[in-house]
Amino acid sequence: MTPENIFSKDWYKILDASPSSNLQELKQQYQKMILLTCIHLVSLTMSKGSPQTHLTLLITYSINSPLYHPDKQSPDVPSGEAEQRVQRFIEVDQAWKILGNEETKKAYDLQRHAAELKQSWPVDACISVEDMTWDNDLQSYVFECRCGGEYHLYNDEIEENDTVICCNTCSLSIEVQQNT
Repeated sequence: MTPENIFSKDWYKILDASPSSNLQELKQQYQKMILLTCIHLVSLTMSKGSPQTHLTLLITYSINSPLYHPDKQSPDVPSGEAEQRVQRFIEVDQAWKILGNEETKKAYDLQRHAAELKQSWPVDACISVEDMTWDNDLQSYVFECRCGGEYHLYNDEIEENDTVICCNTCSLSIEVQQNT
């Protein structure tokens, strides 16, 4: 999955979880979503002392559930519905791959947070990068705020399409748009 695709969906919603869920809770949600309609053999090894007890459980779930494991579909399921079920199964698996990995989860959470801030942050003005001046000492683009402070746009922020930056002295913010 490409990095752009990681941020294209609400992976927490797909797993029916919340961003505050810990890794164990996310794993439980993933397992629940994947196994909703599977008939699946689960092998558990329980050790109490030296001899190990081997236990096999048969877990069955309702066939009318919205999810359906691709390998367990009956032939009487319409092809369009079967395709939707397979896509849903793949989405759940992708959600776990992103949220189950500490590194990708952190990147995804930071991107979600930035998007939330951008949506709710009041923007005083929209400017382009060309309206800003380059400061060699600070290694950033600078734009003067009406309060006398400055807006700074650093190199790592330039690659984003549109960036909201705050004044260094007041609560005003501007949106810097990239000219393509």
